[in-house]
Amino acid sequence: MAFTLATWNINSVRLRAGLVLKLLREEAPDVLCLQECKSPVEKIPFDLFANAGYLHWVARGQKGYNGVAILSRLPLEDAGHIDWCGKGDARHVAGRLENGVTIHNCYVPAGGDIPDRDLNDKFGHKLDTLTEMRDHFRDTAPEKSILVGDLNIAPREDDVWSHKQLLKIVSHTPIEVEHLSATQEAGRWIDITRQDIPEGLLYSWWSYRARDWDAADKGRRLDHIWASQDIAAAGHGSRILRDARGWDQPSDHAPVFASFDL
Repeated sequence: MAFTLATWNINSVRLRAGLVLKLLREEAPDVLCLQECKSPVEKIPFDLFANAGYLHWVARGQKGYNGVAILSRLPLEDAGHIDWCGKGDARHVAGRLENGVTIHNCYVPAGGDIPDRDLNDKFGHKLDTLTEMRDHFRDTAPEKSILVGDLNIAPREDDVWSHKQLLKIVSHTPIEVEHLSATQEAGRWIDITRQDIPEGLLYSWWSYRARDWDAADKGRRLDHIWASQDIAAAGHGSRILRDARGWDQPSDHAPVFASFDL
């Protein structure tokens, strides 16, 4: 079964339901994973998405914060969720397709502004979440699995507009990169985006603070698609829909796509 998957931090699914519909109609991924839905599950407008052909979904939500959802044109069953750090945050949900592929949709904490866990609890929460993810996937080796989401870390030098200037900025600090790498290595995950696009600057997020985000182009690749080793070779067609960052009242993230022939 061939399918295309997209991941997008939507920054409020109710506020930007129209943008979700635009993406579904114009790009037509078979599966769309959303993060930062900022809504209880019962208030996510699944009926609108169903009218666009996305009849299947799984989600975890909470009022005003976090929240993850998977929309699918293909049959999808709920494969559970993990409450990283036991805080009750809606930061993970898993869905399983009929071909047995499990999709993990994750939203790693942003981590605040100060990259020091002693001075910033949010940064400690981010590192602890990654540690728990590492331990989980080390103990439960992923098979026939895809992990996507806003992981809030740009790991490579060419995943940010300036490696030197961002070394002390949350999302690109060495300790965050080390934690993300340890999580990836523990599950033997393959970065599909960089498997397909191995060289060159690549971004999926541009700050709202920039007066002209497109001209300044000070981006970071915070959104990722990983696959377990057994299916990584089936991944292809990776791309980032940069244009979506310029839509009306956009999210500060752009959707990331990959296709799989399984």
